Parts: sequence; structure tokens; C-alpha cells
Amino acid sequence: MTHTLLAFHAHPDDEALLTSGTMARAAAEGHRVVVVVATDGELGLASQEYAGDGTLGSRRMDELHRSAEALGVARVEHLGYADSGLSPALEPDPPGRTRFVRVDTEVAAQRLAAILREEQADVLLSYERNGGYGHQDHKKVHAVGRRAAEIAETPMLLEATVPRDTICRAIDLAARLYHFPPEFDRSSFDRAFSARTEITHRINVTRHIAAKRASMLAHASQASADGGADRTLAAFLRIPRPLYDLVFGREWFIDPAAGPDDPIRHDIFHGLP
Repeated sequence: MTHTLLAFHAHPDDEALLTSGTMARAAAEGHRVVVVVATDGELGLASQEYAGDGTLGSRRMDELHRSAEALGVARVEHLGYADSGLSPALEPDPPGRTRFVRVDTEVAAQRLAAILREEQADVLLSYERNGGYGHQDHKKVHAVGRRAAEIAETPMLLEATVPRDTICRAIDLAARLYHFPPEFDRSSFDRAFSARTEITHRINVTRHIAAKRASMLAHASQASADGGADRTLAAFLRIPRPLYDLVFGREWFIDPAAGPDDPIRHDIFHGLP
């Protein structure tokens, strides 16, 4: 039996880093895959080549569509909110749109729930409570995703994460070969994402690593920087295979409904009819 998987993300490129392997695997197995982003990522960091003309948001949505094509995604949607940015001091709302972090959670959840119902989604992928590395839009995705799953009565909600000890080891290993950009804060990962004991799903995506890498490559603006400096995504893409496969060959999720003694699952659709 085939199912429908809907992945909810804050910005274009988030899907590439957190869930692209799982999405590619589901699509390759014949399931319907949908990706929804809350914002167009217009306040993301990028070189003047991409951001100088004020059209970064539309460029990033184009990149999302190229990423989706590489992954076998059937549908891409934008909830219509504006990027909140990295600064705690929010910029004014652009004309006709609201910064995502300012939006009432119930209102945003109703928008997402409408898509979940339309698609009759079996699984919603969202974020764990830390929002990964703590971006305010990522934390908002966590809250909106949980509420939307309740409203739409989606059978399964899984929250994307990374076991923090694993990502710290991977970063330290990569740092022996590559110099991360100045904005990269290694210490932030000591308190980011999730403890290994919280993980309920560990998904092997090594057979779909080429699609995952293509998804990352699609987001060229987010690998760009002025002055010749590397961005984090660019540094990841410089990792040679098979080291790249080792670092990115697994994806992890938390099932909020799972019990403390439940075994680790290796299939995103485990438990569905």
C-alpha cells in the first residue's frame, strides 16, 4: 500500500539538510511526497550575486523546486509567510505578508492542516522542540506542525532531528579537513537538536544519497558568500565521498507519541496500514 508523506519546513534548503534522503526514499518506493515551506527564505545569507537585486526569496523558491525535482517530490507549496531572519530584533513585515514568527500558531496550523487534509497525508514531518540549532522560524515550525497534525487528525507526526553527539563527531571529523566559515558556531551544536535517547526513527538513506546531494546542490544561493568565504552548505558539499555518504547516510526522527521502551524504527511508515 502506498502512502502520502508531507514534509513541513521553515525555509527552502531546510528540506535538503534534514529530510531529503527520507523524501527521496519514499518517492522511490512509490509513495506520494509533498513539501511545504512556511517562508521563502528572503532574509537568508547569500552573496550579492543572489541577494543584490532584492529577489532572493523568489530565487530560493526556484531552488526549492529544483531540489524537489531531484527528490521525486510531487507537490511544492509555500504557506505565504515572510522569513523572520536570524536576528532576535524582527524587521517590519513586508507589504501584504507577516513574518512567520509573528503569526498566530492556530492560524498557520489551519493553513497547513488544509493541505494535510487535501492530500490525505499519512505522515507529517516537522521539527523537534529545539528547532534544530534554534532558529526562531524552526521553533515555530515545531509548534505549527504539532497543532496542524491535531487539527487534520494526521495519523503520524514525526519530528526531524539529529542526535547531537553524532553531529558533533561528524563536524569535528570534517573540521580536520575543511575550514568552516566564520559564522559557523561549533559550540552551538552541543545544545542543539536532540539527545540520542529521544530518537525513535533512524532511516537509512544511503541508497538515495545521490538525490540528497543533488538536493543540496540545488540551493546554490545558500552555498554562496562574498569575499571568498565558505558557507556551511558549501563546506558540506566539499566533503568527498565516501565520507559524505557516512555523514549524511542516516536521517533521524522523534515520534512524540512513542513510549519510552519502544524499539527504534527503520521505516518512516511503520505502524500504518
